[in-house]
Order: sequence, then structure tokens, then C-alpha cells
Amino acid sequence: MNTFVDQIKIEAHAGKGGNGMVSFRREKYVPNGGPSGGDGGHGGNIVLKVDEGLRTLMDFRYHRIFKAKNGGNGMSKQMTGPSAEDTVISVPQGTTVRDLDTGKIIGDLVENGQTLVVAKGGRGGRGNIHFASAKNPAPEIAENGEPGQDRYLELELKMLADVGLVGFPSVGKSTLLSVVTGAKPKIAAYEFTTLVPNLGMVLLPDGRDFAMADMPGLIEGASKGVGLGLKFLRHIERTRVLLHLVDMSSDDPKQAIERFKKINHELANYDPELLKRPQIVVATKMDLPNAEKNLAAFKKDLAADKTLAKQPEIFPISAVTHQGVQQLMQLTADLLDKTPAFDSESHDEQLEATYKAEAPEKDQAAFTISRDEDGTWVLGGEKLLRLFKMTDLTHEESQLRFARQLRHMGVDEALRAKGIQDGDTVRIDKFVFEFVQ
Repeated sequence: MNTFVDQIKIEAHAGKGGNGMVSFRREKYVPNGGPSGGDGGHGGNIVLKVDEGLRTLMDFRYHRIFKAKNGGNGMSKQMTGPSAEDTVISVPQGTTVRDLDTGKIIGDLVENGQTLVVAKGGRGGRGNIHFASAKNPAPEIAENGEPGQDRYLELELKMLADVGLVGFPSVGKSTLLSVVTGAKPKIAAYEFTTLVPNLGMVLLPDGRDFAMADMPGLIEGASKGVGLGLKFLRHIERTRVLLHLVDMSSDDPKQAIERFKKINHELANYDPELLKRPQIVVATKMDLPNAEKNLAAFKKDLAADKTLAKQPEIFPISAVTHQGVQQLMQLTADLLDKTPAFDSESHDEQLEATYKAEAPEKDQAAFTISRDEDGTWVLGGEKLLRLFKMTDLTHEESQLRFARQLRHMGVDEALRAKGIQDGDTVRIDKFVFEFVQ
């Protein structure tokens, strides 16, 4: 079973705030005690936290729904209910968080210990002490707790590698990674041997080090989902230097330049910004018979190619005999020293723009009015439903307050404009009542 998971969808349900309380002081010898209902506690948040010990999103394959605890209800003597603890979920470094309802990126978690609140808990409802006034010194009004946020998220892991190895299958990416790092990727003489990205650390004799990752499955059409490329192209986004491996052992001297152009074409299709990153062209398998002749032809063809803004350096190696490998790592480290970090969000911004074009943002009207087949008028809308859920319907004064809130929002006028009549049935969520002019 594949234990590498780099994209997953989850649900995050924050806790509801605790209900406020209707209470009155009744101590002996305390005249005019008045209201003393306390507030509810805050509902728990859903928080993502980076754990550098994690390398995959595998844990989320079996646990995708997360619910935080609700806040405690308010108590008498003005005592506030206890707030719920946050639910903290560990994620690996390099996790990007996208809201599936809007398509918007809401966080990029790259530092160890970094946290992100992805669903906020509801605030606690107010007790009746807050509603006392000169006209109503003993109110039987309290609020229910505010509902917590419900969010549907996509977590996407993008490896934090300084150097990315790109190239067609079987050009020697896994072999090179195994030679210069402690990684143990699967190596075999057939295409798509590597089914997941492999990450390793390169440590040089001068004390410098950097992270290197091979990117499997890049072939022509990868940016459109052919092969494994679309699945793993995202891992190239955070790299600063690309080592573009080209096989020099083919019987066809034109194969090297054709494959070089095709890989760059796929990178540009995925994100044009990737071609602005420094590339070192690594001519591999130089220990084989046709390699020197093919390398000479490739250098001539590359000089005429204008795909990249800057002509890349060509470095021949043989990973099997270790020829040129150490010098290549030194050259890569030198290039990293003078290469700044690149914007890794450009592709995400393209996806957001595409999402908005395909799925416009939801209507944020304060309330909506529709009608069921049986003639029942149905009220909805985010603001209206929030007020409804925070109304304590067990007390008549709270019901009257909710009716006033609807009137101020313009719900009554809107219903009359749509033709509602005295005695018609109105429903909010599961609560049904008769409309009276």
C-alpha cells in the first residue's frame, strides 16, 4: 500500500459557544437582587500545527472529520461557563490549506510549530444580566451560544526541497539521489519505477548542506495529467534550483534535446514562473558508449534553443561510477548561495482565479425567502440563521426580541412584498410559526 499521501480533503467543525443563563439572585436579606445569569464559554477552535516529524498526510486518510468541543453554559451568580480547549491537528511542513467552498488559500504552513486557526469556535451567549434596563430590570432574555465555523478544506503537501531533480523517467534521478544522500529510492530498469517523490539531504565536506528531491513521472502531457506528473509537479514549486537530468545513452542523437524541450514545456504549462529558476543541465550515463557523441550533438542543439531566458550550464556525470557527482553538488551549492527564494504561490493564485471564474462567490444576503411545494414560506440566509440559533426560544421575551430583529432586518416587509397572507406558515430551519400582520 502507498504510504505517501500529499493531498487530502477534510472537514473541520469548530465548537459551539455555551448558552447564556436566565437567573435571578434570591439570597436572603438581599433586596432587589436582580438578574445574575452568566455568559456561556467560548467554543473550541480547530487549529493546524506544523510537526517537523511528519513527512506525509497519511494520517488523514483514516481520520478526515474533526470536531472541537462546545463551550460550557453560563451559570448563576454571574459565573461564565468554561471555554472549550482548541483541537490541535498536526500537519507536516510545507502544507498548504485551501477552503473548498471558495477556492481560496487560507494558509501556508512551512515553519516548525507554526499554527493556523482553520475554524473558529463560536462565542458564548450572553446571560440575562446584559439585558437589564430601566424599563425591564428583570429580563427573561438570554442568548444561546454562537455556532462554530464549519469548513471543508483541502490539505496539499509541497515538499520543502532546495533542489529538484526533473527529467524523463529512467534518466537516473533516483540513482543520483541515492549516491549523494542517504535516501533509498527504488531503482530498476523500467519507467515509473519511482511512484512517490523522494527527499534526501546532501552534506558537503565544506559543511554546507541542502535538501534534494526527485520528481517522478514527468513525461509529455504531465501538466494535463498524463503519467504521474500532475500529481507531483506541485513539489517543484518550492525549489530554488532545478537539476534537469538528460539521458545521453540513446541510439537517437536527437532524443536528448527533444526530451529537454518537452520537460521545459510541461513546467511552463504548469507554472511559467518555474522556467525563471536556475537550471543546471545534468548529462547522465556518460559511462555508456554513445554518450560522448550524443553530448556533443546536444550542446550544439542547446545553443540554438531559446526556451530558457539564460543559457544553462551543462554538467556531465555518471552516477554509477560517481564521475563528476561531487563537483556537481559543489556547483549546485554555489548556485543555491546566490539564488533567493521564489514565489511559490503563483500557481495557487492561478487556481483561485480559475475557481472564481467557474464558481462565483456565494450570495452573502442577510436573509433569503423561498416557498415550499406545500405553500410554507422558508426563511434562510447566513445572518438570519445565526440570529435564530442564538435565540433561546424557551423564553417568551427572547422570542419577542428575535421578532424585533427580523423586523429591523426588513424580513416582514420582504414577506409582504412577496404576497404573504395572515395565517400563512413560515419556517426557519425546523421552527414553524404563523405569520400575523
